[in-house]
Amino acid sequence: MSEHYFTASPAVGAEERTHRFTIRGVEHEVVTASGVFSADRLDRGTRVLLDHVPDPPQTGTFLDLGCGWGPITLALADAAGGATVLAADVNERSLALTARNATAAGLDNVRVRPAEELLAELRKGSTPLDLIWSNPPVRIGKEALHELLAAWLPLLSDDGEAWLVVLKNLGADSLATWLTGRGWDVSRQASSKGFRVLRVRRTQDGPADG
Repeated sequence: MSEHYFTASPAVGAEERTHRFTIRGVEHEVVTASGVFSADRLDRGTRVLLDHVPDPPQTGTFLDLGCGWGPITLALADAAGGATVLAADVNERSLALTARNATAAGLDNVRVRPAEELLAELRKGSTPLDLIWSNPPVRIGKEALHELLAAWLPLLSDDGEAWLVVLKNLGADSLATWLTGRGWDVSRQASSKGFRVLRVRRTQDGPADG
């Protein structure tokens, strides 16, 4: 498994690259680097997610969980200038790149934080998350992925929702079943290029881990 999934400080040197990508209809020049997820391209799963999510509300508190170099963060901030967009990752290099790319794009509504610090801050605060967009790190393994989602999804507001993209052959359907069993309302919104796009919301009675 590539170390960008689980290490704060990648051992590989930070060989930087500049790319120009169209991200949900907006062209961005971004900097990526070795030691982060999908350093040389806009990841296929991320593209599928961004192709199928609806436009976000114009205001609220949104989260890109596992931000990498920041494509989902940029898409959220582009689409909702009145929202606060939080970007979280365990990889310090990813966080630095996301912050640089948001600044270069002139997006001043982005806050970039280490995942554990942001999780602790949100748990202590009174502002829930209105929206999560994520290409979650499924290759960390089922148990770790379940732990990750069980920690973050309960931070959603009563009307909030999470949109996740997961490869079918890496357990998208079993993940949906697990989430449903935990008390979440899960619906498959799209299937494309081997990926499932899942929408996750609270049920009327609330999730078991909320």
